[in-house]
Amino acid sequence: MGEQRTWEELAVAVAEMSRTLLAQPSVQSTLDEIVRHAVDLVEGCENAGVLILENHKSVRTVAASSDLVHQSDAAQQDAGEGPCFDAARTLHEAYRIKDMTESQPRWPRYAPRARELGVGSMMGFLLFTEEGSLGALDLYSSRPGVFTATSENVGWILASHAAVAFSSARSTAQLHTAMETRNEIGEALGIIMERFKVTEDQAFEVLKKSSQDQNIKLRDVAHMVVKTGRIPGAR
Repeated sequence: MGEQRTWEELAVAVAEMSRTLLAQPSVQSTLDEIVRHAVDLVEGCENAGVLILENHKSVRTVAASSDLVHQSDAAQQDAGEGPCFDAARTLHEAYRIKDMTESQPRWPRYAPRARELGVGSMMGFLLFTEEGSLGALDLYSSRPGVFTATSENVGWILASHAAVAFSSARSTAQLHTAMETRNEIGEALGIIMERFKVTEDQAFEVLKKSSQDQNIKLRDVAHMVVKTGRIPGAR
């Protein structure tokens, strides 16, 4: 659980965290490190998680420090309401719920479930937005009133650094995927050119026609050609 630190100690810890996040080999390991540092650095934080809210209605947990996080996200999904839904609709960068044990008229279905799970207070921070989706870092404590304005400031600083690292990790992963796809399409074209004695443009038309006829993405058609030597739908 996050302990009280001086601002000088926090500055050093956040700098070390930034280096650690940028050194991660994958998006998932970056997310896991974000969650671990949130629990370690934010005073009072006992559990943390990163979720994605797709199309303002579908919750997906992508990193969690405990099962409580998964259960809380599932409760918001089932209720169709909760802090992450509000964040998506208003694009608030941060929220802080001081006492979840008190009545929460904004979330009449989610709040009782959160109390059953032992949630005393919560904070959340926007990590990224894309068309149709939102990412958020959510922090939990079993104790009401544990998150202060200072806790929120520290959480916001952490989330800002985490968002940069998360974005960088996703961009790198997307680049690797794009390169792999390009290489596999090139390999598939070579197979078709050799088999049917056609030009590269003609081979690409074969791939494209298979993709359209079978309603399969072009990269998936190429993958099948490379792995099986067969063109989907071809006789």
